[in-house]
Amino acid sequence: MLIYPSNSMSIDTTVLDNPIWHALSTTHARFAEGDDLARRYRTDIGPLSGMKDQSAEAYRSLVQLLGPDDVAVLFLTDPPTPPKELQLLRCFPMYQMICLTPPAAPRTDFIIENLTTTDVPEMRKLAEATEPGPFRKRTIELGGYRGVRVDGRLASMAGQRLGLNDFTEVSAVCTWPEFRGRGFANALVSTVANAVFEQNKTPFLGVREDNVSAIGVYEKVGFTIRRTLHVTVLKKPL
Repeated sequence: MLIYPSNSMSIDTTVLDNPIWHALSTTHARFAEGDDLARRYRTDIGPLSGMKDQSAEAYRSLVQLLGPDDVAVLFLTDPPTPPKELQLLRCFPMYQMICLTPPAAPRTDFIIENLTTTDVPEMRKLAEATEPGPFRKRTIELGGYRGVRVDGRLASMAGQRLGLNDFTEVSAVCTWPEFRGRGFANALVSTVANAVFEQNKTPFLGVREDNVSAIGVYEKVGFTIRRTLHVTVLKKPL
């Protein structure tokens, strides 16, 4: 039986305003590089980066973290204000959604399986084709990945990414186009979200504001929009 987190009435949701920074400062500190102002995941895990704030000092620390070919992907509450030492590649709005009640266990006629490191080549191909977000060779170490196969082929997957003390992000939700409409995403998001609740944590996720179909899937599972964040992609100029 799933139990809603016992600290649900007292958890501080404001940490979700700066989720990457708080993940790299707490539960995922073992994956972090950086200092007390800016941190990032190791490059073979992903480009997600966080700053304590958008101060000039924090941006300087972020600059020091990046190599010439690195990009930093940040989730910001306010539009970015990078210094000249950083080039703004992209910035777009993202809904942050949160699920406060464990979803109903999905009833399916297909098998949801745990994915392991042996599945990484297929997982990377699926992520590259559908672009749910960066997925690199060690991203799977963030945990909780589930998948559905059709005739032996990985058709759909979802997993966990940012890990905070009281929250875990549901991420990498993607399905090959030819397998969409079969309920795979709904079932996988429900399964991953329930696994987060079983860890006595609360699931959240991010989705582009213009991705109407995905938002509909997440709302059916039980996610609601909490706020908008600015997804910001930066790199050092050539």
